[in-house]
Amino acid sequence: MTGGPRRGRVALPSVVAGALLAFSLPPWGWWPLGPLGAAVLYWRLAGLPARTRLWAGWLAGLGCDVIGLMWARAFNWYGALVLMLVEALFVAVAALLTPPHHGRAPAFVAANTLAEAVRMTWPFGGLPVGGVFLGQADGPLLVVARVGGPLLLTAAVWTGGVAVATMVAGARRRAGAPRPGRGAVVLAGLAGVAVVASLCPDGGAPVRTVTAAAVQGGGRRGTSMEEVAPSTVFSAQLAAMRPLAAPGRAPQLVLWPENVIALDGPLAGSPQGATVRALARSLHVTLVAGVTEPVGTTRFRNEVVVWAPSGRIVATFEKVHRVPFGEYIPYRSFFAHLANLSGVPLDAIAGHATGLLRTPVGPLGVLVSFETFFAARSRTSVRAGAEALVVPTNTTSYADSQMPAQELAADRVQAVETGRDLLQASPTGFSAAVSNDGAVRARSSLGRAQVVRTSLPLRRGDTVYDHLGDMPVLIVAGVALVAGWSRSRRARRHS
Repeated sequence: MTGGPRRGRVALPSVVAGALLAFSLPPWGWWPLGPLGAAVLYWRLAGLPARTRLWAGWLAGLGCDVIGLMWARAFNWYGALVLMLVEALFVAVAALLTPPHHGRAPAFVAANTLAEAVRMTWPFGGLPVGGVFLGQADGPLLVVARVGGPLLLTAAVWTGGVAVATMVAGARRRAGAPRPGRGAVVLAGLAGVAVVASLCPDGGAPVRTVTAAAVQGGGRRGTSMEEVAPSTVFSAQLAAMRPLAAPGRAPQLVLWPENVIALDGPLAGSPQGATVRALARSLHVTLVAGVTEPVGTTRFRNEVVVWAPSGRIVATFEKVHRVPFGEYIPYRSFFAHLANLSGVPLDAIAGHATGLLRTPVGPLGVLVSFETFFAARSRTSVRAGAEALVVPTNTTSYADSQMPAQELAADRVQAVETGRDLLQASPTGFSAAVSNDGAVRARSSLGRAQVVRTSLPLRRGDTVYDHLGDMPVLIVAGVALVAGWSRSRRARRHS
């Protein structure tokens, strides 16, 4: 710290930067705070030595994650604390990889984008929840997901921060400060990217439309399976179906939430399976529902099952992206020495399919709960032929709206990046219908028994992101990071 700013002059702005990023996220969703928080961090990193940049980045990460990951306390408070401390390290490393002087702008954007790419995949399969891209679901930058998915949307937030910081620094006319015009050029370039993205393919016109309903059984939030019997959840789900039983009221597609059919044995031959089979047949609907069933004494399946109007099961899918420490315990024997694992007695079996469900109403791509935060899951199903997306989810264990709101934001990003309309069902909310431009057409209230009705367009066109995925953004970010540090080294050699 010798020769640098006093600790408080680093700590306070860094924490403020992180808090601004956090409040851009749902449920607050004040999207302009995302680029503003990025701007504060970009400004604060200027001229700092490596160790201080690492410290500043970690504090910014904490400022964001303590707020943005507060939902994790639903599992346990010490696990949530460890998660926040670890996740903040991604911002810390990105700050360390940002040069202190020349080359800062491209390296800053690139480092934070690459850090988010790693965070989406590691550890334990990644944790995109709380990513800054979720804060843009209500903003004008959302459309860029059509071209580069959540990573390009992430890069747009950090680029906006560079533009804002450069404009403010230039306007103050400090000696050696960049001219404000440079920031305006960056901002104009970002706006240009959004305009170009809006002109890119969006999934095309609907080939046809099906009537659909997401059925929400309702109930008390902030509860676990130990507190509410599976039979109670199943009965609530059946009761919520009553409005669809009136003549002429049944849609073509009915979506039930994740694991509302929680069994203590196989689905085949179960009373619940017989009830749903009869229900699909009597209403003459295609019914998609989440089912859990044990496999032996240590594992279980988290599946999505499709019943045809005939009552026959025509498709199944097993959840691929499991929730670590929620649906399975990685390295269980090790963590058993550190915490009480009785809340997760069984480990979910990981599926391997694309997520494409071939149903009587058309080919659907399924994302089970946590999977809606992973762009690769929807892209894989769309490339396999999915014409719309369905999301059976269960966020009942979270007492407040933070996780449901972030999940809905992830749905909106998924819809835009794939060019597919999306329908989500949850036992206690949010159940929602999202169009391929990211607009929420209908949404339930938390905790209430409701039916969200919609017309679900089926589309066959591809977006740029469907074709190219994340690789172009990763390549450009890698080149920008190298270019930024090359510029920094050249400047040092000539100084």
